[in-house]
Amino acid sequence: MQQSDKNKSHFGKDKIMKAVRQHEFGGPEVLIYEDAPVPELNKGVVCVKVKAIGLNPPDWYLRDGYKMLPPEWQPKVPFPIILGTDISGVIESVADDMKEFSVGDEVYSMVRFPSYGPSQAYAEYVNVPVSELALKPAGIDHIHAAGAPMSLLTAWQFMIEVGHDEQNPLQPNKHIPVPLEGKTVLINGAGGGVGHFAVQIAKWKGARVIAVASGRQEELVRELGADEFIDYTKTNADEILKDIDLVIDAVGGPKTGRFLKTLKPGGSLFPIFPLGFSDRDEAERLGVSVSATQVRSNGKQLAELATLLDQGIIRVVIDSTFPLAEARQSHERAARGHIQGKIVLTVDQ
Repeated sequence: MQQSDKNKSHFGKDKIMKAVRQHEFGGPEVLIYEDAPVPELNKGVVCVKVKAIGLNPPDWYLRDGYKMLPPEWQPKVPFPIILGTDISGVIESVADDMKEFSVGDEVYSMVRFPSYGPSQAYAEYVNVPVSELALKPAGIDHIHAAGAPMSLLTAWQFMIEVGHDEQNPLQPNKHIPVPLEGKTVLINGAGGGVGHFAVQIAKWKGARVIAVASGRQEELVRELGADEFIDYTKTNADEILKDIDLVIDAVGGPKTGRFLKTLKPGGSLFPIFPLGFSDRDEAERLGVSVSATQVRSNGKQLAELATLLDQGIIRVVIDSTFPLAEARQSHERAARGHIQGKIVLTVDQ
């Protein structure tokens, strides 16, 4: 059936919006708040008038050119590019073939991840494929909704349901989440974006949760459900813990192997950022598994998670907010570290 005129795009080809673009790789100073063309609608997408944008590490990785990756994996992008994936907003217009959503719907999404460039979330308007879209949780505002998608989907796909069949190129085996009920779960980086969701998911699923974070985050992570807390600035968790069933290392990187000795035989280490891990022989010797996956956009999972967010079973912690025009300052805030929850950009249109 032909869609009504009210649901069709009213944007002309020369419609202009404000966006944060970069014309070269570099530090926060390359982020420029400027005019940019509003993206044109294609089949299977909706145009979202953005209210808030959640920041994630891939934003600054791409801004910098993914320098930590091998040269052959580093992105080749057509400048200028617009960073960002996580948005919450209101549907402005829909493609002619769209039936699942309507103009005026409040929605949230992680847009086209993983990809280099086409997500383009640091903008007043973003085109989103329908398969990556979900209705925004009614019980939270746009700022909190924008803080959820990538970090929450990452925790969910690592811990509950992968939701895709794409192979992680850094390991030969497919990632398989492990049952959490009755298990002892150590979460390193428990106060950060992924970590604070991992604490809540593990507790919700019936695990005993040991959280590792800085001392100033203790009150927060205990409120989120942690049974025990270790201040990493005072104590090395890997030197005092043992017989852990699962370690979620939300920090990851080359040092993640230090947690192998904390696991019981048959236990698992899930590094959220597995690049640099080189202790697979040691893991095999200890009888433990190391596994990771790559988070991918998934509107169906976001719809499921919206219920948990709406009911308050999972809450989004906001570290700080910045207007879109101050994206550079938001990246400078991220670079200072010690982030508690999520950094979010707001869009005042």
